[in-house]
Amino acid sequence: MPTPISPAAAVCPDSAPRADPSRRTVAPRPARPERAAAPPRTPLLAVSGGQLVAAPRPVPGGAGGAGGAGGAGPGRPWSAGGAGRRRSANPYLRLLATPGARAFTAGNLIARLPMGMFSVSAVIMIAGSRGSYALAGAVTATGLAATAVVAPFTARLVDRYGQARIAVPATALAVLGSLALVLCVRYGAPAWTLFAAYAATATTPNTGGMSRARWAHLHRGDPAALHTANSFEQAADELCFMLGPVLAATLCGALFPEAGTLVGAVLLMSGVLVFAAQRATEPPVTPRTRAVASPLRTPGMPALLAVFLATGAVFGAMEVVSIAHAGGAILALQAAGSCVAGLVYGSLRPARNVRRRLLLCLAGMTALMSLPLLAATGSASLPVLALCLLVAGAATAPTMVTGMTLVQRSTRPEQLNEGMTLAVTALLGGIAAGAAAGGWLVEHAGTVTGYAAPMSAAALALVIAGAGTAVRRASRAG
Repeated sequence: MPTPISPAAAVCPDSAPRADPSRRTVAPRPARPERAAAPPRTPLLAVSGGQLVAAPRPVPGGAGGAGGAGGAGPGRPWSAGGAGRRRSANPYLRLLATPGARAFTAGNLIARLPMGMFSVSAVIMIAGSRGSYALAGAVTATGLAATAVVAPFTARLVDRYGQARIAVPATALAVLGSLALVLCVRYGAPAWTLFAAYAATATTPNTGGMSRARWAHLHRGDPAALHTANSFEQAADELCFMLGPVLAATLCGALFPEAGTLVGAVLLMSGVLVFAAQRATEPPVTPRTRAVASPLRTPGMPALLAVFLATGAVFGAMEVVSIAHAGGAILALQAAGSCVAGLVYGSLRPARNVRRRLLLCLAGMTALMSLPLLAATGSASLPVLALCLLVAGAATAPTMVTGMTLVQRSTRPEQLNEGMTLAVTALLGGIAAGAAAGGWLVEHAGTVTGYAAPMSAAALALVIAGAGTAVRRASRAG
């Protein structure tokens, strides 16, 4: 009596009834000369409902198996949509197909947007209430200085205790500082309270650094995916700093002066809560059995941070000089150029020699930063200057992506948030110094001469990077 087969086995051809080997002998099919013979796929046998059920054995790498179209291997996410779909050719779609990536990216973008809103909102709010742009500028500068001091310590706590345990309470303290600033401005509190309230916002965690740390954890050992992830994060930075000021100015003008700060506080808290809730993608905390030296003591890190400091001066000087020369709206073109360049750069192959790539990016940025100076010197029209700023911005994102890649490679995994926050802190310090230098040049030599400041800062960054590379080679040779 033949063995009954369950109807479920008829779904797959491999599970169809087979002839009795004792009655019929089937000669094996010869292997093709260009391919190795595949191992025999014997069916899996199980008893279900009193019947013997034959089910197909999954083949590694085949459809429905691990690594097939319906799964995702480490560092190789597949496009959604079920079995049978090919891997997406777009590196950003592959990146966002990583399990859990879209959720923490959405929360991070919501939390990062207010970073471009707070300073503009504070200036509009304080200047409109107290009638002093000097006071508004001093308050925001104090908050920037406090952030430069506090941010590395916050990042160190994140590395030691985890993102969710530190980011949420740190963000809550920062939001309370923003709300205190609104109340102090609204009810005419003494000027010193404005400084204290805005300084309290320095506990805001570096959400961009935490997001980069998650990508580094999810795609460790996959340089191509990390290159795409760093490019995506840099483009997100540019997008948020391009849209944030516009949103803040619109809210403060259309509603009331405190609207920008209040909306920014709500977005920041909401985004961090969404981001922190994604525990599956959070990098694990590495227990420290001994004291670990600061990333500042890592060979090559001081020179790299000096490069970030000079690069920040490029951004700060360009911002002040462009506002004085043609108004703030033109700056959106520079951010747009950087955003597009970052996305294009992320679709390219990662560099084998990252330090050499950084030198090339800095050389390109120095050359392109001369375009606004040439346009202003030649008394070019505003559209020509805008085009020069758009082109000049195309060099900034590749430079930042390459620099962040070097920071990731130079920092211990358990100190990744601290290392990237140090880079961001150096960048912020450079922005403040560049803004001061650009403002001094505009006041004493005019806006045309002021455009020499960002080009000079880019050249300084190139010299520092070149000197650091030479010292590194000399130390290896010795």
